[in-house]
Amino acid sequence: MKISIELVNDLAEDEVLIRCRRVDDAIQKIHQYILEQSQSGAKIVFYKENQEFYFPLTDILFFETEGDHIYAHTANDAYLIKYRLYELEQILPRYFVRAAKSTIVNVTKVYSITRNLTASSLVQFVNSHKQVYASRYYFQELRQRINERSTYEN
Repeated sequence: MKISIELVNDLAEDEVLIRCRRVDDAIQKIHQYILEQSQSGAKIVFYKENQEFYFPLTDILFFETEGDHIYAHTANDAYLIKYRLYELEQILPRYFVRAAKSTIVNVTKVYSITRNLTASSLVQFVNSHKQVYASRYYFQELRQRINERSTYEN
């Protein structure tokens, strides 16, 4: 594999171009890594009553819809956010994955999954009483990301 860096002074923003004969696992991993690095600066403001909170995404156990609102859940609290789940999927790091139509979980915080082959599986989190359900539709991707989570943890 040949790698080169070209400096261009008049670019409006940085650009990464991958040229390849075919997209294999190595190329996909490089692409994913670049995406994660470019999105790692994603900042989300968390709201509770009349306060704004700023804390790392690593504190979040899961995001969940409740009516017309999206909440970010930590071990002990829940905060309103001003994003939709589909927007979060675009900006969150790879250690967040959709677990159900209304839920995105942080796989680094998953403690256990009680599997149910005919219905949703129960997901429990480290150091928290909170739990969510993972639908059968999203279960395989959730499980795959959990198996990859050593690459997300420092």
